[in-house]
Amino acid sequence: MPMIDVYVAADLFPAGADRQLAEELTAALLKAEGVEKPGPTHLNNTGAYIHRLPPTAVNTAASGSARTVRVQVLTPPGVLKRAAQRQLVADVTQIVARISGDAPQAGRTWVLLTEAAEGLRAGGIRGAGGEKEVALAPAGQFARAQRASARKDGLAKARYFLHKEPISSQRPNGEEKPAGAREQ
Repeated sequence: MPMIDVYVAADLFPAGADRQLAEELTAALLKAEGVEKPGPTHLNNTGAYIHRLPPTAVNTAASGSARTVRVQVLTPPGVLKRAAQRQLVADVTQIVARISGDAPQAGRTWVLLTEAAEGLRAGGIRGAGGEKEVALAPAGQFARAQRASARKDGLAKARYFLHKEPISSQRPNGEEKPAGAREQ
């Protein structure tokens, strides 16, 4: 499920703008994912969360009560190719600036794109339990799941590990990294 989190000072957007912001941001994300005609599944499973914070809770190194906006977009791995990422960042920035009524807001808007492994849900590990799932699971949760699996299979001991490689196998330019390659 793609998700969008917007962290903003409570007074930056006009009162009542949250729904418009959520609709426009989710439409931009679905467009970037290549969804031309979003259906109920897309619309019901793309979440947008507007976190209006007290103005004093938004700070930069230079000032308190900063007028910055942080937008974090969470998608499954590989859904957004590099061109789509760039377009999404441009669209999100434009949407935030327009709805805030402050064109220079675009220069104070930060868009973070994050990929999450498939198969994770609140409350447990789902699916095959491959390395990507492990990378995002809390260590204790993974260990409990492994112990339960070992008991179920009648094994005396379970093997515990936490995969520490980057989740994405793509370089920023969209090329695949060779297996085991590390970025410089």
